[in-house]
Amino acid sequence: MSRSTAGEEPEGPPPSMANSALLRELPATGRGLRTRSALIAAARTVFERSGYLDTRLVDITTEAKCSSGTFYTYFSSKEEIFAAVLELAQEDMMHPGMPHLDPDADPAGIIEASNRAYFEAYRRNAKLMALLEQVASIDPEFRKLRQRRAEAFVRRNARSIESLQARGLADTEVDPLLASRALSGMISRLAFDYFVTGEDASEDLRVDLDELTRIGTRLWVNALRISPL
Repeated sequence: MSRSTAGEEPEGPPPSMANSALLRELPATGRGLRTRSALIAAARTVFERSGYLDTRLVDITTEAKCSSGTFYTYFSSKEEIFAAVLELAQEDMMHPGMPHLDPDADPAGIIEASNRAYFEAYRRNAKLMALLEQVASIDPEFRKLRQRRAEAFVRRNARSIESLQARGLADTEVDPLLASRALSGMISRLAFDYFVTGEDASEDLRVDLDELTRIGTRLWVNALRISPL
C-alpha cells in the first residue's frame, strides 16, 4: 500500500477563508465595535438574500439603517465586508474535523458525533454555504482560500484514520489521505444536497438530520472496516 504523509502536517487552527489583506484592525471603542458588528450582520443578511453579485453597498447600509459615510468608516468595499462576514462566521459553519482518538473511545461514536456536528452547523448556515459556492465560482482567490481550509480538514481526518490503522481498528489496505479525501467529500456533498438544494427535493427524498447522520456514519465506518473496541 502507498502510505500518505498526512502525519507530517503540524496541528494548529485551520487556514482562514477570509482574505487577511482585506481585514482592518478592530475599532478601539465599544460603539465602534457595535456599529461594525451591525454592518457585518446586515451584510450577511443581504448577501444571503440577494447573492454576492447582486448585493450593492446601499442594500447593506439600508439593512443596517446607517449612512454610506458610516459604512466607509469601517469598510472600503463589498469585498472587504464580505471578508469580515467570513471571518466571523467560519468557525461555526465549518466543523473541526474528526477529533483525535482517545485510546478508550469508540471510533464509530466519535465519527458519528463529528458528522452530526458538521450537519448541524451546515444546516444553521445553509444560506451562507450556498453563497460560498457562488463566490468560489467567480473569485479565484477566494476559491484558493476555501480549498486550503478544506484541505486542512482532510489532512486532520487522515491523521485520525492513520491512528485507527496503527491500532488495528481500521483497514490498513487503504491510503489514509485518499480515504479521508473521499469520505470527507461524501459528507460535504451530502450536506450540500440536503441543506442547500434539498428544498427543491420531493417529499419522499427528504430525510431528517438523525437519518442523514446515521447513513453518513455507516458509510464512513463500513468503508474503513472500522472494528468495535
